Amino acid sequence: MAATASNPFPFPSRRSPEDSLFYAVYPILLPSHLPAPALHASLQSLHLSLLSHLAPFLSSHLFHRDPFTLTLPADPAAPCALCASPPVPHLHGALRFGDSLPDEWIAVSLLFALTRAFPDIAARAWDSDGEFLLIEAAFALPRWLDPESAPNRVFIFRGELHILPPSLFPETPSLEAALAAIYDDSIDTRAADAIQAAIQRRIAGLPEKAAENLHTARVIVPAPVAKVLKEEPCLIARAIEGFYDRDIDTMKHAARMEKFLKGPGGEGIEIVRTTVRMTRAMYAQLVQQNFQAPRGYPMPRREEGPEKWMEAELGMKIACGFEMMYQERKRQGEEGKCSTWDVYRKSLEATGCLDGLYPGSIEYKRVIEDAMQYYKSSNLYSRTREILSEPVRRIDEILSMLYSTDEFKGTDLPPSDNDSWLYGGDDELNAELCERQKELEEHEAAKKQRSQKQSVPSSSKSQTDKFKLGEITESMQEFIRKMSSFEGAEIPADRRDTESVDLDVNQFFKAIKSVLGGGSQEQADSDDGFDRKSSLSDMDFDDSDEDDDFAEELGDKDADDSFMESYSDALNKELSSTTLEKSFAHAPRPETNNEGPSDDAATGAEMTPVDVDLNLVESILNSYSSQQGLPGPASSLLGLMGIKVPPDVKKM
Repeated sequence: MAATASNPFPFPSRRSPEDSLFYAVYPILLPSHLPAPALHASLQSLHLSLLSHLAPFLSSHLFHRDPFTLTLPADPAAPCALCASPPVPHLHGALRFGDSLPDEWIAVSLLFALTRAFPDIAARAWDSDGEFLLIEAAFALPRWLDPESAPNRVFIFRGELHILPPSLFPETPSLEAALAAIYDDSIDTRAADAIQAAIQRRIAGLPEKAAENLHTARVIVPAPVAKVLKEEPCLIARAIEGFYDRDIDTMKHAARMEKFLKGPGGEGIEIVRTTVRMTRAMYAQLVQQNFQAPRGYPMPRREEGPEKWMEAELGMKIACGFEMMYQERKRQGEEGKCSTWDVYRKSLEATGCLDGLYPGSIEYKRVIEDAMQYYKSSNLYSRTREILSEPVRRIDEILSMLYSTDEFKGTDLPPSDNDSWLYGGDDELNAELCERQKELEEHEAAKKQRSQKQSVPSSSKSQTDKFKLGEITESMQEFIRKMSSFEGAEIPADRRDTESVDLDVNQFFKAIKSVLGGGSQEQADSDDGFDRKSSLSDMDFDDSDEDDDFAEELGDKDADDSFMESYSDALNKELSSTTLEKSFAHAPRPETNNEGPSDDAATGAEMTPVDVDLNLVESILNSYSSQQGLPGPASSLLGLMGIKVPPDVKKM
């Protein structure tokens, strides 16, 4: 994969992270053919307006991992890599919600709120599952809508969900055409009420009720940690992320605690009490992790009470998280080695640059060093370094200011929130499961009702009237007459086309009847001029010698007839003592005058002739019925023959 000027690193395509939400906002009335400066200025103006509208909420709410934000594409006139879309003017963003799924729906509610407040914009949201809004409303979706047909069809517009139907765009529409159709009032793209209700039920009360997902706790932490939390409360997300995702290397930073537990001269840092606000998921990640305090960290004695111990233990975990996050971000910022470097290094392996080189060897190190120098000379390196260093730089700015521990003393701190929700969520879980079960039952009931309306009253009766059982036998006979080989069998396109005959099915059926006791041999021979010798001679044998031998064996017709009669009588007598007769459908027994006992009465009545056509139809219909509407051999065979069997009304 070659690098280009706009993309100096041949990054391989990657799947969306499992815990990330992606979204885009499109100004519909903004033309895409504007000059680059004018287009950039228009997007900047819209960007400020949208963030100003959300500022009251964003300034007070705390997200679990990343805050909700909107950014301008690097080049609005170029295709967008984040959205995988053509160069359409837009703003976009990505939000990692981690273990806090409510953050994803809070972000969705913000998109709905923005499109209500700004009627000339449309938005869309997706995650690693694709159009997850459709997953939420799965029971109400039309049948044609699936992951393959969904691209560029699902949008948020004026506070409602809009879905472009296939009647409007039979194929996947372009993004420009889709946005134009949504904005056109003469075109009805609004999703059905049931779909709207499913989405609105999920975001009901948001974002106003988002505070219910937050938890406030009193903690005992080193003074530098308290100062950072006071100035930048949102950095608690980075600290808890560093604690929860710790490994052996980052644990070394927590063991030393050089930044947040030691002063500039190496002196100790005073411990203070403060309050910290976090999401419920953050609180659970801290409380449910067993973590031993580093050596030298000032922890109270357990005799001082469980409440103080709980506050100190919680604060110790937060302080260690800050230390691990700070030192690791600082190291990564200096080296520039992060996820982008990992992707670049893997691309070197994929292109064969490291083939034949053992990790750790001199040549391997030389190639990696050259690649690192090239990586550091790129714009991507500087951007990555800036992003990684942002929390580090902000923490250094805060701790460089003069502050005193007195500002944390003597204050009346509110008590910690009740954390019973962490241990008693059974009722909430059961209520959610009951709600989902109710949705499933309603969906199944509606599906059954639609099926009954479509099949029972009118269509089933009309189909039954048009359906004839004789069509099955006729089509099967035509199917047998057609040619077949190892490549497959020919399916008759027209039932009247019976010129290419390889087997006379009538003679075949009568031969079966004769073997199973289907009347006298003379009757079988006389029907339709049946000639066993000519029938058998029509079969195609590859060896001419076998034809001669077989003809000699059948030379004497009278001897052959005598043998077949004897063989048939012996076979009938043998089968009469078994239950085989009951497994077939039989033709009506001909009425005879029983004037006295006969040889048949003494040895057992002759087997009633088998109705081959009836058995054929009965077997195929039983096989079709056992499929219960699912694909199978019987439905496939009947479908190829052009026969449509009506549904079984008795089972509905």
